[in-house]
Amino acid sequence: MSSDDPLTHFSPAGAAHMVGIEGKPETPRRAVAAARVRMAPATLRRITEGGVGKGDVLGVARIAAIAASKRCAELIPLCHPVRLTAVDVTFEVVESLPGVEVRAEVRAIDRTGPEMEAMTAASVAALTIYDMCKAMDRGMAVEAVVLLEKDGGKSGHWRREG
Repeated sequence: MSSDDPLTHFSPAGAAHMVGIEGKPETPRRAVAAARVRMAPATLRRITEGGVGKGDVLGVARIAAIAASKRCAELIPLCHPVRLTAVDVTFEVVESLPGVEVRAEVRAIDRTGPEMEAMTAASVAALTIYDMCKAMDRGMAVEAVVLLEKDGGKSGHWRREG
């Protein structure tokens, strides 16, 4: 989509509306998104050693991400409910950041793709990490929520360069 393409969530008169998808075929679709949580080295160490008093930070963040992906249409006004078939959330501890990189892969069979569900999952996982660790590190930062890849539908495969 170029900058000259029309924005599909706006009518010709400029009013926001939900795009009609009834004419599109149901096909397998997939989206992968990421987010990053930058933190103090001591906070990262406590997460990896299981020393956070609230519990298993990454385990709770994974469950929060999965739950959030299922609620995306309730959170983002013009999103369609998407029939998800799988949600996989992984974490990479990055000492050089220091912090945690979140990756959410969402699969669906529907008329529209799960890009927003994947980005919501990655965002909520990162926010959950922040919430569980904020008492020890208020300087954490949730960064770089991005769509990495999508498959399916009329536009086919797309992957973020770089």
